[in-house]
Order: sequence, then structure tokens, then C-alpha cells
Amino acid sequence: MAATTILVVGSLVWVEDSDFAWIDGEVVEVNGEDIKVLCTSGKTVVVKASNVYPKDAEAPQCGVDDMTKLSYLHEPGVLQNLRSRYDMNEIYTYTGNILIAVNPFRKLPHLYDSHMMAQYKGAAFGELSPHPFAVADAAYRLMINEGISQSILVSGESGAGKTESTKLLMRYLAYMGGRAAAEGRTVEQQVLESNPVLEAFGNAKTVRNNNSSRFGKFVEIQFDRRGKISGAAIRTYLLERSRVCQVSDPERNYHCFYMLCAAPPEDIQRYKLGNPRTFHYLNQSNCYELDGLDDSQEYIATRRAMDVVGIGSDEQDAIFRVVAAILHLGNIEFAKGKEIDSSVPQDEKSWFHLRTAAELLMCNEKLLEDSLCKRVIVTRDETITKWLDPESAALSRDALAKIVYSRLFDWIVDKINSSIGQDPDSKFLIGVLDIYGFESFKTNSFEQFCINLTNEKLQQHFNQHVFKMEQEEYTKEEINWSYIEFVDNQDILDLIEKKPGGIIALLDEACMFPRSTHETFAQKLYQTFKNHKRFSKPKLSRSDFTICHYAGDVTYQTELFLDKNKDYVVAEHQALLGASKCSFVSGLFPPLAEESAKSSKFSSIGSLFKQQLQALLETLSSTEPHYIRCVKPNNLLKPSIFENKNVLQQLRCGGVMEAIRISCAGYPTRKPFDEFVDRFGLLAPDVLDGSFDEIAACKKLLEKVGLQGYQIGKTKVFLRAGQMAELDTRRSEVLGRSASIIQRKIRSFLARRSFIMLRRSVLQIQSVCRGQLARNVYEGMRREAASLRIQRDLRMHLARKAYKELCSSAVSIQTGMRGMAARNEIRFRRQTRAAIIIQSQCRKYLVRLHYLKLKKAAIATQCAWRGRVARKELRKLKMSARETGALQAAKNKLEKQVEELTWRLQLEKRMRVDMEEAKTQENAKLQSALQDVQLQFKETKELLAKEREAAKRAVEVVPLIQEVPVVDNVMLEKLTSENEKLKAMVSSLEKKIDEMEKKFEETNKISEERLKQALEAESKIVQLKTVMHRLEEKISDMESENQVLRQQTLLNSPVKKISQHPPIPVILHLENGHHMDEANKSNEPQSVTPVKKVGTESDGKLRRSNLERQHENVDALINCVIKDIGFSHGKPVAAFTIYKCLLHWKSFDAERTNVFDRLIQMIGSAIENEANNGHMAYWLSNTSALLFLLQKSLKVAGSSGATPSRKPPPPTSLFGRMTMGFRSSPSSNNLAAAAALAVVREVEAKYPALLFKQQLAAYVEKIYGIIRDNLKKELSSLLSLCIQAPRTSKGSVLRSGRSFGKDSPSTHWQNIIDSLNTLLGTLKENFVPPVLIQKIFTQTFSYINVQLFNSLLLRRECCTFSNGEYVKTGLAELELWCCQVKEEYAGSSWDELKHIRQAVGFLVIHQKYRISYDEITNDLCPILSVQQLYRICTLYWDDNYNTRSVSPDVISSMRVLMTEDSNDAVGSSFLLDDNSSIPFSVDDLSNSLQEKEFLEVKPAEELLENPAFQFLDE
Repeated sequence: MAATTILVVGSLVWVEDSDFAWIDGEVVEVNGEDIKVLCTSGKTVVVKASNVYPKDAEAPQCGVDDMTKLSYLHEPGVLQNLRSRYDMNEIYTYTGNILIAVNPFRKLPHLYDSHMMAQYKGAAFGELSPHPFAVADAAYRLMINEGISQSILVSGESGAGKTESTKLLMRYLAYMGGRAAAEGRTVEQQVLESNPVLEAFGNAKTVRNNNSSRFGKFVEIQFDRRGKISGAAIRTYLLERSRVCQVSDPERNYHCFYMLCAAPPEDIQRYKLGNPRTFHYLNQSNCYELDGLDDSQEYIATRRAMDVVGIGSDEQDAIFRVVAAILHLGNIEFAKGKEIDSSVPQDEKSWFHLRTAAELLMCNEKLLEDSLCKRVIVTRDETITKWLDPESAALSRDALAKIVYSRLFDWIVDKINSSIGQDPDSKFLIGVLDIYGFESFKTNSFEQFCINLTNEKLQQHFNQHVFKMEQEEYTKEEINWSYIEFVDNQDILDLIEKKPGGIIALLDEACMFPRSTHETFAQKLYQTFKNHKRFSKPKLSRSDFTICHYAGDVTYQTELFLDKNKDYVVAEHQALLGASKCSFVSGLFPPLAEESAKSSKFSSIGSLFKQQLQALLETLSSTEPHYIRCVKPNNLLKPSIFENKNVLQQLRCGGVMEAIRISCAGYPTRKPFDEFVDRFGLLAPDVLDGSFDEIAACKKLLEKVGLQGYQIGKTKVFLRAGQMAELDTRRSEVLGRSASIIQRKIRSFLARRSFIMLRRSVLQIQSVCRGQLARNVYEGMRREAASLRIQRDLRMHLARKAYKELCSSAVSIQTGMRGMAARNEIRFRRQTRAAIIIQSQCRKYLVRLHYLKLKKAAIATQCAWRGRVARKELRKLKMSARETGALQAAKNKLEKQVEELTWRLQLEKRMRVDMEEAKTQENAKLQSALQDVQLQFKETKELLAKEREAAKRAVEVVPLIQEVPVVDNVMLEKLTSENEKLKAMVSSLEKKIDEMEKKFEETNKISEERLKQALEAESKIVQLKTVMHRLEEKISDMESENQVLRQQTLLNSPVKKISQHPPIPVILHLENGHHMDEANKSNEPQSVTPVKKVGTESDGKLRRSNLERQHENVDALINCVIKDIGFSHGKPVAAFTIYKCLLHWKSFDAERTNVFDRLIQMIGSAIENEANNGHMAYWLSNTSALLFLLQKSLKVAGSSGATPSRKPPPPTSLFGRMTMGFRSSPSSNNLAAAAALAVVREVEAKYPALLFKQQLAAYVEKIYGIIRDNLKKELSSLLSLCIQAPRTSKGSVLRSGRSFGKDSPSTHWQNIIDSLNTLLGTLKENFVPPVLIQKIFTQTFSYINVQLFNSLLLRRECCTFSNGEYVKTGLAELELWCCQVKEEYAGSSWDELKHIRQAVGFLVIHQKYRISYDEITNDLCPILSVQQLYRICTLYWDDNYNTRSVSPDVISSMRVLMTEDSNDAVGSSFLLDDNSSIPFSVDDLSNSLQEKEFLEVKPAEELLENPAFQFLDE
């Protein structure tokens, strides 16, 4: 019954309805206890006031995520809240710490991906939207923090989604506690992969579910001290054996039977199977296939899952052989035999299946027939063989099939447990219980009886937990509370399991007597419990009984109770299968111990199940429980259908209503102080004047209202049942009076406004009329003045016209006279000028003719002289060519020497290997001989010792009569001689051993000498190859020099002499790839050939000294640049110095060098301190600048432009300089390009240089990522504070003590701006390229967009109007920052916030219900997906003005589009992913900088003091 409430006309209430369970309506008339209600369906009903519940008019349209927040916690309120959320695809709802999951009957993959798991990781319970991940995370965190084992109980009826919820929990626990395994699968993977195996053998299609678990499962996941999964175990309860033999339409048998019938052809042929319609155990139902399920693919998947959980291929074959044997057993039919009451297989088909079953089980065919058709009875005196009639034989066949399948299932569970492994050292565990829900069908047998017993026990545990939570809530709030009694179902549990006298005890007793039947058992129940209030007998049945469970009355049929309760194996079946040739089958039926075989103690399924249930409850009692109640919204198993009565019944069966009743028995309404004052402050306006704090204001308000029985906690107001409705009634009255006052004031305001407008209109009309009259008088005056002015202007015009005509005539006459005089003058001047031109042209022709003759003679003289000079140059070139031929001959000779040395080295290696093998064999022989000699010596010594001991014993023996000394001289001499021989043999062996050791040492010495020779030969070969390589380079250099000389010969002036050419420098390559200018280091004459220079000893010493000097230079460079040496003209000094040194040392074109490795190690060690952004920015600037210089300098060998030809030196003659001056004139562009080339020079890069460039690019990306991630880490804590505006109550706003301090909302956004400014300043101080700064802030703003937008979608309290304004203010701050720093550094950062900008823009617009779907998608939020828009629209609520969200039509349109895209896993995801990739390339960096920017850069001053680095100052 509803609590007594004060109802008035206009109150909104809930009325009970036969079709919809509960329907809402409005009170239209109140007559004492009878009230008339106008329902929303249109009908009017009259009900008792005590039979209605109040409805919360201010409840959010989309419901609340925690039903303890409901103002009215009752059945219709809970049902309406679940329905509202289900309509929005919000399938999860909290009731305190209990999660209610409504099966959507559709795929929602976006709710369960890894990104969603990352969102719930570490989040406080209730902070995000309800989800199984939140329950699993709460259990995991509680286990880690408190050190208490946890359990999660998942319950619900068949088809409610228990199995799927269990999978989600295990996935999340594996995500949190998983670890990478070195090899094989991890524990969590094996636990997850065990689900398909257990589902294949333990799940079946029922009327209510296509994948119903027909067994209970409790998964224990064990954790070590670090919170990592270390082991697991699976416990199963009460497998439904009867389903193997009996299936009702339209259900199916266990999945494995259909999978095996759809197996590959070779498996079907091996097991002699076929269509499932041909097997008796499967064709009892017309359902053979499931929609959307391919049994052949499921068979392969199950095989694969078996491999994962550790079931080998042989064991898999044995398992499916047993399953096939069960199918063949079911096809054996029996007919009457020759004997009385005997039976035999009916026909040839039955015999075939009998033989096939025996073949698959690997047992004797005859024994199998006898075990089915006969029964052996053992008495005290004799053994009697009894024939079974066909009906009994069929029952024996079914019993064999059931026990075989039951043992097979138990073996699979044990195998999975042993394969996964348990951790004996584990201290904590999280248990996930997937248990069957309460069941009540038309026919309820022993399975339903056990299932409902389980639910009774779990309901008692659940009630105790809920009551404990209530007590903890009251204790935490420090309120006075009395003991709240709740309906305890202990009487039902005593009725079922009490000993003696319970139903299970009576059932066991009936099973022990052979003559007992279900009718005698039923009569015993009627007699025993005829006065029990929970037990009753149906009127029209003789063997049924009814139990009043907590979820309703259930009638049980006792026909099969006795058979299903017996837990024994027929002796013939045990003997038959225990003797199977298949070790797997015989292992399923191990021989019973003699004691257990002789024991008369009875065992039953009921007793065994009761013991398992008791052990389960003990395990649950030792853990901290968490509950998930799964609900099936309709029996059609279709989406978007919510049946109120069906859901309400499941809530009652799941104990949710019982938990609500327990809560209602205490203080069901709990409101935080601020919400309570916000809602009911108008009942006592004086409490809002700012003189009271929240607690005092609540007390004052409740005292003024006059409520009794409430409690004031530390943070909440606790109200008894019905008090919330009373307060709402008074609030409605106050609001009604206020509405009347507002209406009166509005009417007065409208009338006054109308009068004022009328008076204003009259005054305006008068002013308009007076103005019109004045304008008419003024117009007449204007006309008179205008006519006078026109007359004056006309007279002036006529006079002026006459004057102009006279003036024009005089001017024309004067012009004609003056023109005639000018024409005469110009005619004379033209004649004089023509005469002068003719004279000048004639003189010019004569002079030019003389000049051409002189020029022709000069050219002939120059050509003769240039030919003479060219012939001298040709003779010089021929002499150089002869020297080149000599070098080529030396090269060929050296190549032959290298080949000869290589051949000798290979020969030495083969001789050395042969000698080593011979030496090894000889050593082995000597070692074996030595061991044999030592063994003989040891045996001889032992024999000698024994002889001496025997002699001593003989001497010590006391004579009986008298002592007669007897000495055997012969034996003594013999022993002495043998001893001498042995000593000689030992000495000879020792000599041999010494000789062998000497030989061994000599052999070692020889081998070491040969090894040294081989190494020296290898070093010589390396040296020769190096020399050859140098000669080849010198030859190429000389050829290039010859080409240059030829060009110079052709281009030089006649005055130029050959002797004026500078000497050609001989370039010497060092071993580390660096070069040395020989011309600067030696004063030898140039006529000495390069071959002779390489071969001298002084050259080797010089090469070694230069190598050491080069290492010292590299050390000096690294020691200098590893320090912060600052910047020069906006560019890093360290990068520029490194580049200049590498360019001078010619490291880029070196084949081998360790300079690059040293530099990479130096950079790696320098950036170890990742937390210091200033240090990281310094190295980002240096590495990026150095990478830019390398990108501009290095050219891959063989590419176009890689080896530019040498340009000849500019001519120095006067004629040559004049010619060059005429060809081109210097310009600023050419000068700048030349200067840039002086800084950056293209070189042909070898492999080490290219590798160094790649490693440097990797370091640039790494340092960039570190700076970006540091900023993200710094902003993550601030963003969690910026997503939600702090809520303030109406009273707290007026209080001076509640003003914003350092934690004000503007402070959080300002902290973000400060972080951005700090990093920007750091980057600018270190002259980081602007393109990198742009990318850093662009990705950071993208991260801000992702975090804010995802939080908006996951937290309902963020989707409010006020919160939208708050976030919009913060976004305006970010926009202002982007404008201040300009596009040079901000780039497109502001555009990255497009998702949160559009979402917030939607939240803050008014009158959302008038906006169409097209306007939202095209104008307001074009970038958001349908799923994101739907989520925002359904989560939105206005905490300030209580405005509505979008219209239902828009919601319906979105839901239709979402349904069409529901199968698209990517399209269904509404959360954004953070992009952590590197958004730039080396080319982007290269294009952002220019070579001329490095013109004014100065190298490191520290190195300039070093004489070896004087080249830096050039």
C-alpha cells in the first residue's frame, strides 16, 4: 500500500493498472478516501487514496542514473525510471551500489571497447554512468586498498543477459589485473577462453533465451599482492542432466550436439553422424538451428578454445567421441524379447547404433547390450540376473546417457581448472557468480526446485547485505535509527532444507525405500506440512505441492523428483565403462573403493547440491559482495520493447523491490542540504536571508513546516515515507498562491502598459498634426524666396553669355595669326637639321670602315697565340696520363698480391682446422688411456689394501692352543714382486703422461703461432684493401683534376701560365673515415707518387697520431655542447657547432666513424630528465636545428645533384674579368645565396651519416612527444575540475562565507591558461621552431577537446544548461589565448575544440524543443555523430530554468538512425580517441626554416680557444 499522503486537485499520482502495471494521471476530484484520477491514457478511474502513489513532477525526463536519488522511491517510480532510461538506450541503472542491467537485445559495442575500460579505470563509483566496468573496478579497488576478497553476484532469469554481463566483468578484471606472459596464454586469457567451452557443453536454447546457462558457475579469480591475476578456478552447480534425454519444443539440447552434427565431413564420417533430425535426443523439438549462429563455425571456435585452455587434440577427439556415442545411444530402441518381461534392440537400425556406441566408447558390444537390457541383483546368498522390459531398458539407456554426459562435463571443468592453475600463495580473490534466476513455469520439476532454493538462499544473503548498507549509511550520517525489521525468508529455507523434517530430507528418505513412489512422497509432504503457512496443496492434483517463495507461489510436480534425486551409478554401467579400452572413458568411471562400494550410506542430488550451496554461501560471506541484477524487458527477445508487468515481476524476483521496501522502512528519501533548500526553501523564505548555514536552514524549515520523525545527518536530510509527498503538497500550495499573485501583478502590469501606450499615441498624433501645419507655412515662404533667386540668376546668365561670345571671337583671330608665323619658323629649322644629319652619316661610315680593318687583324693575331699555348698544355696532359697508367699497373699488382694472400690464408685456416681435429682426437685417445691406467692402478691399490688387511687380521687371530708364528715367505715374495711391477707400471704411466702433456703444450704453441700468423695475414689483407681503396680514390681525384685542367686550359687567358696553378692536394683517408690534407702537413715535392707516400713508415705514424688527435677533438666537442651554451641570433649554438665540425672533419662521406654514435649517446644521456620542460625544449631546439642542417646538406650517393661538378676558378686576366662582368651583374639574391652556401654545403652522404640523420629524427620526435605528454599530464587534473561547474544552493549564494576563493571556477581555467603560457614562454626562450610549437599546442587542444567532450558524454551532471555556460566561459578564455599568441604559435589549435564547442553551444541555446533534427545536424552541430547527439539530448537537463530538451520527434529520428547503424562497431562509438602520433615530418621542419637564418650564428666560444677548432672562426 502507498503511504498516506495529502492529495489535492491537480496532484500527479500513479494508479495501478491491469495492463501496464502502473499508469500516471492527475487528480481531478477528491471525495474523502475516494479520488477521481484522469489517466494519461484518457480513461478516468476512481480509486482509494491509500492505493495511489505520488508522482514527482520534477523528475528528469531521461531518468536518474541512481534510483536512490528519486524523490519517491516506490514501485511505479522505479519502473518509470528504468523505462525512461531504456528508451534512451541507457540499459544500466544503479540502486545504491546495486547495478540493474536491462538486456537491450542488440549489439552496443561502443559501450565495451578498451577506450571505455580506460575511462572507468580508477574512477570513483557513481562518478561516471552506470556500467558493469564500474562495479568490477570498485571491487578491484576495494580488494587492493582494503585487502578484502570480493564477490560479484550476477543474477536474473533466463535471457536477461547474465552470461554476457559475466563476460564483461571478467574482461575488465583481466584488463586491470592482466600481465604479459612469456609464452603461451595468460591466466586471464584462459579464463576468458573457457567461456566458449563451458557454453558449448552447458548452454542450450530455452523458451526465453537462445543461450541459456543450464548450470550455475562461480569463477574465482585469484590475485597476487601486486594486484595481478595469478590463478583462477571455476565451480559449477547442478547441471541439468535431464535435458540430455528430454527436450521440449521449441527448445534445443546442449549446443555441443548440434555443433558436432555440423562438423567437417571427415569428423562426421569418423563419428558416423548425420543430420540432427535423425537422432532421438535432438528431434524431440522442431528447433535445430538458431538465427545468426553457424554451428559449423562454432564447432571450429570451440576446438580452438579447447586448445587455449589446455585440452589436447587427443582429449578433444575423445570428448566428441563420447558426445557422438550419447547421440547413438539415444537411437537404440527396444522391443519385447523371447523371455517374459525381457527386451532386445528393436531392429537393425538399433543394432547399428548399439555397435557404433560400443565402438565409440571402446567397450564390448555384448556387455553394452546386457547393461541396457539386464540388471544384476546381488543378495546375501546368490546373484540374480533380471531382465528389463522395453520401457525399463529405455530408462536404463537414458540413465547411462545422463551419467556419461554429467561425468564428461565435470571432467571438462576439472581439466580447465587444472590447466589454468591455482595460486596457493594468493591472498585475495574476486569471485564472479553467474547463477540462474528464479524460475516458475507451467511444469516445475526437481531442477526448478533446486534453482529456487538457490535463489532463496541468495535472497537472504542479499537482504542482509542491503540492510547492512542501510545501517552503514545511517551510521555514517550519525543519525538516530531503530532496528528495521524486514521480511526474512528463513521459514522457507527451514521448510526446504531443515534436518530432519525438511522437504529434501523427506525426499532422501523416500529415495532410500525401493517401494516409494512420487505419490507416497507427496502424501508424506501433505501430512508433514499441512499447517505450514508457506506450503499448500493444489485442489485438483494428488501429487503436486505449492511453496510460497519470496517472488511468488510456485507449484511443483513430483512425478520425477525421486528419479532425479538419486545420485548413483548402475553397477553394470560402472563396470562396462570402467573396463573401456579408451583411457579417457575409463577415467570418467574410476573404480570405486571397497569401502564406498560396501557402504550403505545413501547419496542424493539434493543433499549434494545443498552442501555445494552452503559452501558457496560461506565463500560469499567471507567476501565483500557486489550485485548485478539482470532484467529481460520482454519475452519476445526483441529490442525497444519494454513490458512493464514482466519487468516488475523480475524486479520482485531479483530482490530489488525487497531492497526498496527495506529502504522505505527507514528513511527512503535522502536529500543533500543544498538540494533540499533549493527545492523547499520557498516554504520558509526567511531561512534564505543569509543568516543561517545549510544545516540550520534545513532544521528551521522542517520545524516551521511541522514534520515529525525526520533526521538531520551530516550531509543529508532523511525523511520518512510520505513526508516528501507532504512537503511537495505544501510546496504546490505555495506555488499556487504565488502563481495567483504573479497573475494579478501581470494583469495590472498589462493594463497599465496599455494605458501608457494609448496616452503616448495621443501625444504623438498631436505633435504630428502641429508639425504638418508648420511645414505648410514654411513651404510657401521657401517658394517666394526661390522665385526671386531664379529671376536674378537668369539675368546674370544672359549677360555672361554675350560677353563670352565676344571674347571667343577675339581669341580666334589672334590664334590664326600666331600659328602662321610659327609654321614658317619650323619649316626653316627642319631643312637645316636634315643637312646636318647627312653630313654626320657620311663621316661615320668612313670611320667604321677603318675600325673593322683593325679589328680583323687583331683577332687573327690572338688566335695564333692561343693555339701555341694550347699545344703546350696538351703536352703536359700527356705526361700526367702516363703517370696515371703507372698507378693503374701498381693497383693491378696489389690486387694480385691480395688474391695470393687470401688463398694462403684460406689454406692456413684449413690446415689449422685439420690440425685441431687431429689434436682433439689424439687428446681423447690419451685421456681414455690415462683413465684406463688410473682405473687399473686404483684396482691394484684396493687389492693390495685388502691383502694387507687380511694379513693383519690373520696376525691378530689368537691361537686356541698355543701361538706358533708362521711366515709364508713365498706369498710375501710374490706380493712384493707384484708390488714392484705395479710401481714400475705407475712410473711408466706417469712418464707417458708427462710426455703427452709436453706434446700437448707444443701443439698449443704451434696452433697459437699459426693463429697469430693467420691474424697477421688478415690484417695485411685489410691494409692492402685499404691501400687499394685509397689508390682508387686518388686515381679518381687525378682524373677529375685532369678534367679541371683541361677546362682551365680552354678558359684561361693567354697571359695565364701553367706554373701559376696551385699544387693538387693529396687527400689521405684515416681509418675512422676522416680526412687529412697532406699538402698542409708535408713539404715533399709534388713529383713524388701517391703509392710511395702510402708505403712509408712515417706515413703510418702520422696516421696514428692524427687518429688520436681526432678522438681528442671529438671529446672536446662533446664536453662543450653537452652543456647549455645558449643561442646566437635566435639559433642554437650547439647544433651549429656540431654541424660545422662534422662538415670540416668530412664525417658525412666517411664509410666508418664513431663520431655519430658518440653524439647519439650524448643526446640520449642529456634528455634523461624528462620532467624538466626547459631542458627538453633546449634539446628540441638543438636537435631540430641540426636535423634541418643535415636535411639540407646530405645527399644520397647516386642521386641527381649528389656530386656537383667542380667549377673552374674565375679568370684573373683583364679580358676575362671584363667578359664575366658583361655576362652578369651582382644582385642581392645572388649574394644571399652565395652566403647561404657558405654555411650549408651539399655533400654525398654515406651510410653512417644517413643512419645518424634517422636517429636524430627519432630523437626529435621523442623529445617532442615528451614535452607534449608533460603538458597533457599537467592539464589532465585541471580538466577534471573544469568540466563541471560547482553547484551552489539558493541560500548559499546569499551567504558571504561562500564566495569563491582560490578554488573558484575561473581559477581552474586560469590555471590552464597559465600552464599554456608557461610552456609557450619556455619554448620561445629556447627558440623552438614555430612549426613544432604549433603542433604541440594543436595536439594539446585536441586532447582538451577529447577529455572535455568524453566527460560530457559520460557524466549526466555535466549535461546541464549552467554547466554549458561555465564551460563556454572557459572556452572563451582559450579562444582569447589563441588570438593573443597569434597563428604563428597557436596554428589551428582553436579548430581542434570543434566537438566541445558545438556540444556546449547546443547546451546553452534556449527553446531546444523547437529545433528540428536538420537544424541540429546542419547548423548547430554538423561535426557531431548521431550517437553523440542522441547521448547529449537524452542526458540534458536544466538545473536553472527547468527547460525541456529536444522534442520527442527529434529523439525518435535519432533512434531510427542509430538502429540502422547499430551493426557498425566503429560508427556506434560516441567517445573520441586521443591522437598521440607525431604530426610532422622532416620535410615540414625543413620547409619552415631557411639556410640564411644561420649566417650570423657564432660557434661555441669555448671551442674557439682550442687551436684544433680554429676553423670555426673562418
